[in-house]
Amino acid sequence: MVRSLAAMMATALLAVPLTTQAAPAPDGAEARIISPKDGATVSSPFVVTFGLSGMGVAPAGVEREHTGHHHLLVDVETLPPSGQAIPSDEHHRHFGGGQTEVTLDLPPGEHTLQLLLGDHMHAPHTPPVMSDKISVTVSE
Repeated sequence: MVRSLAAMMATALLAVPLTTQAAPAPDGAEARIISPKDGATVSSPFVVTFGLSGMGVAPAGVEREHTGHHHLLVDVETLPPSGQAIPSDEHHRHFGGGQTEVTLDLPPGEHTLQLLLGDHMHAPHTPPVMSDKISVTVSE
């Protein structure tokens, strides 16, 4: 009985969003999607190349001033809340190793892509460092 109660409590804690003090971003920091271009028609799989200026890239878990790692938001309408870790699922792709590109395999149709930089704890910076949202059409 004690073991199952402990397991239930651990599961409940994992369901609570991690709240953290958002790391500050310097003025003018900007993330961008280098390719594909907004409005492009692509065949799946396709490569998405990330860009960043005014900050550096560091792996998740590495706390350095003015650094972060990329998160690619796929078909996301609302940005994750400030001070909370960005979710990790098929719509919120994490690149905690410091990657600056990914090969995406998406179903045919129109999709939106947006980069959001996360700090060492996966939380968006203050102010958020993010790209413009772009649209791509994946051909059949």
